[in-house]
Amino acid sequence: MKVVAFGEIMLRLKTPDNLRIMQSDDFEASYGGAEANVAVSLAMYEDKCAFVSKVPNNPVGMSALSEVRHYGVNTEYMLRGGDRLGIYFFEKGTDIRSTNVVYDRAFSAFSLTQPSEYHW
Repeated sequence: MKVVAFGEIMLRLKTPDNLRIMQSDDFEASYGGAEANVAVSLAMYEDKCAFVSKVPNNPVGMSALSEVRHYGVNTEYMLRGGDRLGIYFFEKGTDIRSTNVVYDRAFSAFSLTQPSEYHW
């Protein structure tokens, strides 16, 4: 393995059309997080990389894993367990308003992980 990225993958909920969170009834869902994004970017350049994190063993967690794996990232070291995936809400800025991000990571599977769970 050339690169191993370690961090939290989260469900990204983005408002459509530069709307604020309070203005929107809908959100576009995808997955992201700095470390997961780096691993995907490297895999797209055909670098051998793995992503290490913990996701809940439910359809949302498995979907996040599938998304990263889709781009060629090795996910064999991922832990499964816990109750929820961290979420972040994203409102794209405009010329006169900056981008805003609201994180909801409390009690996520990754945030509750103990170092002893990983086989370093």
